[in-house]
Amino acid sequence: MRWLVIAAFLLALAAGLPSPRAAQDPEPPDAEAEAQPYVAPAAWKSVEVGDFYLRRKRYRAALSRYQEAAKTDPYYAPSYLGMGNVYDRLGLKQKALENYRKYLDLLPSSKEAEEAREVHKAIARLERQLRSRHSSSRPQPVSGSSSSSVD
Repeated sequence: MRWLVIAAFLLALAAGLPSPRAAQDPEPPDAEAEAQPYVAPAAWKSVEVGDFYLRRKRYRAALSRYQEAAKTDPYYAPSYLGMGNVYDRLGLKQKALENYRKYLDLLPSSKEAEEAREVHKAIARLERQLRSRHSSSRPQPVSGSSSSSVD
């Protein structure tokens, strides 16, 4: 029986038929022909992934996802809330403030009221910090009397 299989294989090989092994392992498709352009996920999905990264303190990855969401749908408010949170944690107060304000501009009036209150508090805190930083960088006027006098 075994010699029959070997004989059939040799006859097929001589006749130019593909071997049974070649039929089992087709050639891999050309990678360039199969390449598809990147399609960004929906904005809500990017925000969901960004929230995941934010909880794990992977701020750059979170920021990337929130930016992707804002690019996908510029009117999706939670992407700006996420960017504001990331910038705030990175210490980029001015960018955080801009994104929090954009979030509030896009937010429907009655929706997500609790989050909006938290954003208002964050905006007030950031504005105070920015004002105090700007006022501390200005030279302070010298008060008191001058000790040098001309006689």
